[in-house]
Amino acid sequence: MEGICKRLVGKIRDDVEAISLIKGMEVKREGPCMISSLISEQLGVNCCVLMGANIANEIAMEKFSEATVGYRKDKETAEKWVQLFNTSYFMVSPVQDVEGVELCGTLKNIVAIGAGFVDGLEMGNNTKAAIMRIGLREMKAFSKLLFPSVKDSTFFESCGVADLITTCLGGRNRKCAEAFARNGGKRSFDELEAEMLQGQKLQVYIFNRLLLSFWMKNCLVILSREYKTEPGIFCVGRLDCKRGLRGFEPSGMVRAFPTLLTVHEICIGRLPPMAIVEYSEHTPKFSLVGGSAQFF
Repeated sequence: MEGICKRLVGKIRDDVEAISLIKGMEVKREGPCMISSLISEQLGVNCCVLMGANIANEIAMEKFSEATVGYRKDKETAEKWVQLFNTSYFMVSPVQDVEGVELCGTLKNIVAIGAGFVDGLEMGNNTKAAIMRIGLREMKAFSKLLFPSVKDSTFFESCGVADLITTCLGGRNRKCAEAFARNGGKRSFDELEAEMLQGQKLQVYIFNRLLLSFWMKNCLVILSREYKTEPGIFCVGRLDCKRGLRGFEPSGMVRAFPTLLTVHEICIGRLPPMAIVEYSEHTPKFSLVGGSAQFF
């Protein structure tokens, strides 16, 4: 994305307003960078985001769905985006929380992979609902740890719980994760992606990139202090998106985000698909975000 923005520098008007539909983020040495922030910084323009429970082929068929426009300060611009996108079958709402809206669009893909494992193992709807609920809780907690400004209410918008539900029911991450589990984890996600998605890409390694962002921002020092462990335990071994982050297992991260980390460990082959329901869920007894907001 940064390369695309660099090619656009000097070729757009100063009064341009941008909106991003990209579900993901950049990882920089100084920490995580949301795509909207990257666009704003590179091009010098205001950038909102559009996320939500809106699978493309259903929208093309004009089936009713919703979406969320995330904005920072300029509500008037957000309202213009709402007017532009809103139709009788596509209902759009503005939310003043760009980071929260974008992170929902990123993290829900990890939870959807867990839902796909459940489908592949034929565990049933109760198990899938549990994974979705716990996953949503971890999405909120992780988002607040990255960006304390993220609002709780954002997770009840279309970009949050609704997008999580539709992705866990019909998204490509769920589809490939189901095939992965049915094959006992013996076929790689790279192989399944090439075979099943016709050029589309999965987000199976994104949580490791987010953990890398965590490490770069020194957020893990907070966890190590709360759990009274050595800070170095969080950065032992090589940081590699496809091989995992060695040294994290005994840390507070596993206790704080068991579902997200378990999904990742299954994806890189360090745990079998059945491990999605074999972890012990722990609730940390501390708050990593200021004020009255609680970790979960």
